[in-house]
Amino acid sequence: MYRMRTLIPVLLGALLLGTASGRAELGKLNLPDGFQIRIVTDAVGNARQMALAADGTLFVGSWTRGNVYAVPKALTSERPEVIVLAEGLPLPSGVTERNGDLYVAALNRVLRFPAIAEQLAPGANYQVVTDRLPDIRHHGWKYLKFGPDGRLYLPVGAPCNMCLSEDPRFATIMSMDPASGDTEIVARGVRNSIGFDWHPSTRQLWFTDNGRDLLGDDVPPEEVNVLTESGQHFGYPFVHATAILDPDFGGDADPADYVPPVVEIQAHSAALGVDFYTGEQFPERYRNALFIAEHGSWNRSGKVGYQISVIVFDGDEPSYEPFITGWLQGQVNWGRPSDVLAAPDGSLLIAEDQKGVIYQVTWSG
Repeated sequence: MYRMRTLIPVLLGALLLGTASGRAELGKLNLPDGFQIRIVTDAVGNARQMALAADGTLFVGSWTRGNVYAVPKALTSERPEVIVLAEGLPLPSGVTERNGDLYVAALNRVLRFPAIAEQLAPGANYQVVTDRLPDIRHHGWKYLKFGPDGRLYLPVGAPCNMCLSEDPRFATIMSMDPASGDTEIVARGVRNSIGFDWHPSTRQLWFTDNGRDLLGDDVPPEEVNVLTESGQHFGYPFVHATAILDPDFGGDADPADYVPPVVEIQAHSAALGVDFYTGEQFPERYRNALFIAEHGSWNRSGKVGYQISVIVFDGDEPSYEPFITGWLQGQVNWGRPSDVLAAPDGSLLIAEDQKGVIYQVTWSG
């Protein structure tokens, strides 16, 4: 595991659009010196992945709520409107936008909302790109982005804590033809990834993967992996992290046969959405840094996660460190970060699904 740098957080005052209780909660958040945080909206219940269109409309998926949201003029309006584009969908957590169309991953389907700027209203029309994905709800939520090759990428999580499935699509990341819905597997042995992005320079796919449960508080670590060649296998269910053999499936598996993670994170932190920072607002050390939303533990004797972390590249090796903490107070959590998104203006957006909040982080030096 890479060494965690010492970070001395500074409590900062912040601009808040919302309630007095929201202002008090913002004061609990710890950020590096020079950064500020504000609430964009607190009306996107169960917020998961975000996508920002060129016209400034922010789209937000949800986890169990079943809604897909649109927030027009999200970063320029003092009190932006929140529109429920669709409701009652199964786990519509993944959203992405391309050429004016909104794509939504909802369990076994990928949907296209064509010319979405022209139908920002409840009950927006959509087309089905595919309905041929597995429909198992266990780890069935999706993350969705277009790759440099113009194809849609999305994960299919394992349908269990630990198991082998006859369907080779489980525990993978796949790419999809956005016209036909045809898919191909690009990464195998990926238990539960809910966040990925392509490095701005190398164009390699970086992704988080949540480790198995029921091996204790500190085993196995969460993983940040890099796909360097299509079809690589990252270990599940045989090997966890760098060289931890699974007690049920590991047998005589050789860790050398699988791709190890480039960064390991405290077990049960639940690393979800990620995004590379390509803006110029933040200090130089954050150029091309990978920001990570850590959703937080649910099955650990002492809670961990509930923070935004970052991997910076200012040395010989990637360095992992906390960036924003404070959603966990003692053993009580009041927020669960679920996604991050670098905005064109150089700010960083954060989705939080416990209270349905979108935050914006800026730097003023």
